[in-house]
This record gives sequence, structure tokens and C-alpha cells, in this order.
Amino acid sequence: MAIYKFRITFEDYDDVVREIDIKSNQTFEDLHKAIHRSTGYNAEKSSSFYVSTDNWLKGDEIAYLPSERKKDRVVLMENSKLSGFIEDPHQKFYYIYNFDRPYDFHVELVKIILDADPNIEYPFLAKSTGEAPKIFESSNAPVADPGLAAGAAAGEFDFLNEMNFVPEDTDELEAMGDMGINEEERDEDEENEEDEFGDEFSDNDNYDDDSHKDDY
Repeated sequence: MAIYKFRITFEDYDDVVREIDIKSNQTFEDLHKAIHRSTGYNAEKSSSFYVSTDNWLKGDEIAYLPSERKKDRVVLMENSKLSGFIEDPHQKFYYIYNFDRPYDFHVELVKIILDADPNIEYPFLAKSTGEAPKIFESSNAPVADPGLAAGAAAGEFDFLNEMNFVPEDTDELEAMGDMGINEEERDEDEENEEDEFGDEFSDNDNYDDDSHKDDY
């Protein structure tokens, strides 16, 4: 039984690397779950492998928990043996984990071992370098960056998170304020200033009236 050694890397985190040895007759579901035993992520998320070119262009999709919309257009991981999709000694697969809050991976076949080691249970984590980035979840819904939500009390409406706020939006929000978003507050300030001036003029009028009375 041949053994495939796959190198798995995050597309955006080059320093995080996993190497997994797996039997050629095992499935993509076995590989998917082995990857997330090594990352610590919840494997029960909609995810897909894509047969890829050397430039990581995506081809045929092999899916886990696919949406209803594409169920009839993909093959399932649990029914797909790895050996059926290996066409090159350095076969590549583009892998997307959790379509709701995706992480992208590069999966590359780096070695084919002809004989399995009888003392090893496959899939086997042969190498692990770097710590996978943390994913924060709540019981009801995925949680955005905890730094943004820290000031929101339980049950309150968190405006920034609901609007998918990112720090880069700050300039846009400030520009919107300059364009009139806070115009109502400005109007109130102007009215208050007018009232103050009105009171001053009113006091002066009374002063003038008293002066004329003294003349008579």
C-alpha cells in the first residue's frame, strides 16, 4: 500500500506548515479531518479541495458538507479516494476550509512512499511547524475580532461588528461625517448659539428701555 506525504500550508501564513502521511486508498475526508486534528479547528465545516495546476488554479471540486446549491455539481470527500485524483508526482490541491469564514490552504504531494509502516496509524502527522491562527466562535454565531467586541455588553447591538467594520473603514466614516451624517448635531449646536446671542440682545433692549425712562 503506497503512502502519500502531503505538505499543507496556509496561503496567508507561510510559517505554518504541516506534513501528513496518508494511505493512497484513504479519502479526502480522512485528509480533511487529519489537517484539522493538527490545526485544532472544527472539521465539521463546509470545505472543499480543488484539483489544481502548478499555479494553484482551481479545477474539479471535492466537497465536504456542500451547500444545497452545489450538491449536484461536486463529488463528495467521503466518496473520493486520494489515488483517484493523483495525476502527477507533485499533485497540488487548493483547499478552502469553512466557506462561512474561510481559510485558504495549499496542499502538495511531496513524496510517495511505496510501503506503509505497520507500526503507524494513518493518517499520520509527520511534521508540524508554526501555530495555526486562532478562530473565535460563540455558541450562536461566529465572533469577529474580539478586540472590536470587547466594549459591547452581552445582548447589546454591536454596530461595528454588525456592519463588518474593519480598521480601514475609519477614514470613510470620518468622510461621511464631514459630508453631513452628523448634520443634525451641528444644527442643534447652531440653534444653541443663536439662543445665546438672542438672550444677549434681549438684555441690551431692556437696558435701552430703562435708559429712556430716566430721560423722561
